[in-house]
Amino acid sequence: MTKISKSKYLNVSSYIVDEEYENTRLDNCLISKLKNLPRSKIYSIIRKGEVRVNGSRSKPDRRLKKGDVIRIPPYRVEERSQNTASKSLTELLKERIIYNKNSVLIFNKPEGLASHGGSGLSLGLIEAVRQMDDKFKNAQLVHRLDRGTSGCIVLSLKRSVLRTLNTEMREGRVEKKYLAVVGGKWPHKEVHITSSLKKNYLRSGERHVIETPDGKQSITKFKRLADNQKVCLLECTLLTGRTHQIRVQVSNEGYPVIGDKKYGHDELNNFYRKRGIKRMLLHAKEINFPEIDIFCSTEEPRIFKEILSNNGK
Repeated sequence: MTKISKSKYLNVSSYIVDEEYENTRLDNCLISKLKNLPRSKIYSIIRKGEVRVNGSRSKPDRRLKKGDVIRIPPYRVEERSQNTASKSLTELLKERIIYNKNSVLIFNKPEGLASHGGSGLSLGLIEAVRQMDDKFKNAQLVHRLDRGTSGCIVLSLKRSVLRTLNTEMREGRVEKKYLAVVGGKWPHKEVHITSSLKKNYLRSGERHVIETPDGKQSITKFKRLADNQKVCLLECTLLTGRTHQIRVQVSNEGYPVIGDKKYGHDELNNFYRKRGIKRMLLHAKEINFPEIDIFCSTEEPRIFKEILSNNGK
């Protein structure tokens, strides 16, 4: 358990954006600069308008420009002793490195491991990776995967590389493919689904995505790979990258991801939980940056094959 050693109160501060953080999202900049402040608190002060950029309220995804002035409100931080990743976790992550070249790291993330700490979690993948090797101590997440999702996740070891990868993602030049096992007989061999999705924040700070006319356009290509009497294996190609996009879209179609506690069906989840399936059956299969020649692919998780071969039983 993390021990609180002491706390201190920091006054209002300002930061002028330099070349290092130019074109970086506001939330990612603050996460990097305010290392003692939990991510949930960072998002809270942004949403409340307590963080100002050039005197104005800003959203977390605002892209910063060189010379922008960020005002950070006073806040109290608790200085905590660093949680140490277990030897078993670091050994597991070493085995899960599938790409390590030119300051880019790609892991096959195990399900159940959060991308980062926060919201009650003291340690996630990024914190564990930074403890694995001195060469990884400045690692940064390029994107995130939900805790229950396994598969390809990309980290950068240099801020210049991070900016390049972020640009590729923002410009839509990154190809991401997922595998999902959904309940029911998916009726389409291949189909594009377009939705208008919007993030809502609950009082707890938890994100919940809904389909609404004022949401952002969200497009996924779904391809049926295999099925049986109870479940179906889908290949899901993201043409946009919204929060929980695949999970919300298949649920709204009436075919939720098995094990999805947020958007799934309790009866379906309970049925498979009693049969030993306790994870969400969503896996980031491939990621491709074609313009900069980075590609990684992973194998289909064994549990996916088993549930299909067992006729969904």
